[in-house]
Amino acid sequence: MGRGFGGMPKNMNSMMKQFEKMQKDMEKTQAELEEKTIETTSGGGAVKAVMNGKKELLELYIEEDIIDPDDAEMLQDLIIACVNSAIKEIDEMTNKEMSKFTGGLNIPGLS
Repeated sequence: MGRGFGGMPKNMNSMMKQFEKMQKDMEKTQAELEEKTIETTSGGGAVKAVMNGKKELLELYIEEDIIDPDDAEMLQDLIIACVNSAIKEIDEMTNKEMSKFTGGLNIPGLS
């Protein structure tokens, strides 16, 4: 068997290069995902949330006519539903993109 750099078999060098490329590609994909935004709504569009791939809430819109001082709980529920929906979409988007590298394996810390 031929030996490559440092006495490792040549196919080991090839595997290491492939791994390094995959790692760089994963990092690039993760950075791209963090820059994407997701927009979700609740209450028929009365509440809209915009969140980035880092799960940071960037914008929150609330239609004035749904603000009822006597029913703050309803507004709170709409906001929670909207934000949770955005988080779920980000998780799904991230898992879909990262599964290209992991072959569907759930590897902690990659999503």
